[in-house]
Order: sequence, then structure tokens, then C-alpha cells
Amino acid sequence: MSKTDNGTCKKERIAVFPGSFDPFTIGHYSIVNRALAFVDKIVVAIGVNGAKHTLFDLSTRKSIIHQAFANEPRVVVDSYDQLTVDYAKKVGATIILRGIRSIQDFEYEKTIADANRQISGIDTILLFTEPQHSFISSTVVRDVFRYGKDVAPFMPPGIDITKLAKKE
Repeated sequence: MSKTDNGTCKKERIAVFPGSFDPFTIGHYSIVNRALAFVDKIVVAIGVNGAKHTLFDLSTRKSIIHQAFANEPRVVVDSYDQLTVDYAKKVGATIILRGIRSIQDFEYEKTIADANRQISGIDTILLFTEPQHSFISSTVVRDVFRYGKDVAPFMPPGIDITKLAKKE
């Protein structure tokens, strides 16, 4: 709970922004920054799936996000290995935040959002990616990176994954 200007209490609006974030891109960064206009706190929650091979390990992915939001105390980074709605309830979130780039993303996210609401009552807010970021995905960034090309334009400001990858 937080206090309003007149001293009354209001429930803190917490959103969970789930994903594998391998890596966290400028598109993800934009979604979080824009969502901060209507929520009090965002938990960027990295889903852990042992069967999924990632380019960056969990601690590196957390580090990238921590660096990106070093000056924003309303953004918290965590990881989880359960249903997203169960994790959201655990952290007191009432919103699941998702970004969409295309109609294909929308159809997939709508199906998941409907299921999440049905089993938990938690709503999903979808934000459209800004047009200049609509082609950027973690998959594209990984592929470009693997072939030695510069991925800086696809990353949050100040994030250099070439330095992080050498630590892997």
C-alpha cells in the first residue's frame, strides 16, 4: 500500500513483465519505460526453463536488465520457474504486461491472456512496440550477434553485450 496526497491508502499497482529476455532488447526497454506511466512497480520476471538453451545465462540476463534500469527504483528484476500467474500472485501483481510487434504476436498473446484471466483473474495489458522497434526480437539480436555484427542499436542505452558475452 502507498499513501495518496490526501493521506489515504491505495493499493500499489504492480505489473509483471515476463519473458526469457535472451537478451533484453531496446524493444523490451521501451515497453517497461512506457508502462511506468500507469503502474507503480514493474517486476521484470525472467522465466527459467531448463529445457531451453539460452545464449546468456540467468545471472547475465539479470545483469543486463539491472544495468538498463540502474536509475529506476520502480523496476525490479527477478526470475521464476512456475506459471506466470502463480508468480504474479506471489509478488502481489494485478497486471501481466506484454509487448506486441505484429498481428501474430497479438493472436498468441490474446490466447494466453484469456487463459491467464480465466485461471487467475489477472488481466494482461498489451502495449504495441514502437514502430522503430517492431522488427527487433531477442532471436534477431542473438542471430546478428552470433555472426559478429554490431547489436548496439538493438540494445538499451549503455548496454554492450559483447563485453558480457566474453564473461560467459
